[in-house]
Amino acid sequence: MENLKSKKVALVVAHPDDETLWAGGTIMAHTEWDCFVACLCRQSDPDRAPKFYKVLESLGATGAMANLDDGPEQKPLNEKELDAAILKLLPEHQVDLLLSHDPGGEYTRHLRHEEIGAAVIRLWEKQLLVASELWTFAYEDGKRSYLPKAVQGADVYFKLPVVLWEKKYHLMNELYGFHADGWEAQTTPETEAFRRFLNPQQAMEWLYQRKVL
Repeated sequence: MENLKSKKVALVVAHPDDETLWAGGTIMAHTEWDCFVACLCRQSDPDRAPKFYKVLESLGATGAMANLDDGPEQKPLNEKELDAAILKLLPEHQVDLLLSHDPGGEYTRHLRHEEIGAAVIRLWEKQLLVASELWTFAYEDGKRSYLPKAVQGADVYFKLPVVLWEKKYHLMNELYGFHADGWEAQTTPETEAFRRFLNPQQAMEWLYQRKVL
């Protein structure tokens, strides 16, 4: 895996566990990163919120949470409110590397993942977030025909060493408490992948492609 020497890294996710599920091994592999995780949902969840902060300690990261709607109906969020919530959570708006959901999501389908991935791209394009690069999670599930897996041929494709995957699985299974037979624990990818964008124009083109698919 490429040894990106970024110092400041901002990871923007929908839920407590997304940071670990889709990027936990990458974070643990880069001990030189100063990583801040902004989680947009579940701040008031008495179970998941405390676990989120314990997991961040294990990842060597810091972070904060918001409480945007995450009800089962998954009504679309107001874009201005979502953008404002992201900017409020992040202590710094200029970083070396942004990480977030893909605007097409990681599986079929979760609106919050898609909305947050799109919002990060919009904020980058508007220069309200400034970064040298943006990486979006690159996973797919064959339209629900199998568990999400890393996209082969993604710009960044990182097969986790066994010791890192075991640590990642421990965070999902033990700290978050997802049962071994559950979707989250079974999904926990052994390979992590990302689409890499070097400028906002590339990311906006990808966002448009995802919207019209």
